[in-house]
Amino acid sequence: MQGKMYKGLILPKLSWQGKTSKTFGELVVEPLESGYGVTLGNALRRIMLASIEGAAVTSVVIEGVNNEFAVIPGVVEDVLQVVLNIKGLVVHNTTGESGKMRLVKRGRGPVYASDISCDAHMSIVNPDHLIANLAEDGKLDIDFFVEMGRGYVPAQWPYAKSLQQDGRIYVDALFSPVQRVEFRVEKTRVGEAIDYDKLYLSVTTNGAVKPPDVVHYAASVLRTQLEHFLSATEIPFNEISVGIQPQAVASPTAETHRNPTKGLPVELFLRPIDELEFSVRAHNCLIGAGVKRVIDLVNLTDDDILKIKNFGRKSLREVKEILQAFNLSLGMNVKELDLKRLIKEQEDEAGL
Repeated sequence: MQGKMYKGLILPKLSWQGKTSKTFGELVVEPLESGYGVTLGNALRRIMLASIEGAAVTSVVIEGVNNEFAVIPGVVEDVLQVVLNIKGLVVHNTTGESGKMRLVKRGRGPVYASDISCDAHMSIVNPDHLIANLAEDGKLDIDFFVEMGRGYVPAQWPYAKSLQQDGRIYVDALFSPVQRVEFRVEKTRVGEAIDYDKLYLSVTTNGAVKPPDVVHYAASVLRTQLEHFLSATEIPFNEISVGIQPQAVASPTAETHRNPTKGLPVELFLRPIDELEFSVRAHNCLIGAGVKRVIDLVNLTDDDILKIKNFGRKSLREVKEILQAFNLSLGMNVKELDLKRLIKEQEDEAGL
């Protein structure tokens, strides 16, 4: 394959929608080659949900307690409830090393995560998180042991030992800082081409890691894994694709005014609506009303469609969303005579 000429690929541009917070961000990637939206979106989502490293409390030592079913004098909650509350702590670790945290609290009142002191390389992300409530003579003394990991790990109790000599209680650990990842893919038009993908990737975290860092980590994992599939020197698509640009979008000049299709391919309007992949209900209602081609559909208004038998507002929303993916809309008022004129002009220009 050495010396072979390869065709470049469209290189996408990435941008974060609006202001990205510590816990939420939406990444927009466009344009992508057709089909790449689902391929990349699903791969990145799976990695973000399962493989992002995070810090979590894996065990605790509570003074005067040697098992999770005990009761602490002067504490409203029992040990089991306190341990459940400890699982809700969100820890930010700057170095990736294990560490310790300590809590010492006396006297009546609530005990919050802000009362915990941490090693220098760690901090509590949710300081308002409730740990327990103390009575007048209450006292709570806890050592927390924090480790790094991936995903969810059940409490790592030593085999055949229910009670530990140091009174340590092991805790189920949810290491992953990622709470939710969603992606959706829309079709986007670039010039005359309408089959490019536009990927929206929404990331929600617990605040220990920012969404851009999560995407960076996931992309690094994916790239590292894929490198092992290479059987020879990697084809430098980033280099051979530099400078390759999709056809520019036509400017709103007299040419656009002359073109009733607004720069979209004429063939798109003559396609059957079957190719738009509506739901069975919406498709059957439209066919029953004589709407068989895209041009028949885009020339209708909202009111026209709602007058079709058994066609409701939910189906109307579906139609609008699918049309929008092709940069189409209702009420375009495209005349078939104009389409025929454009087809004839294109044939004349091609010398047919």
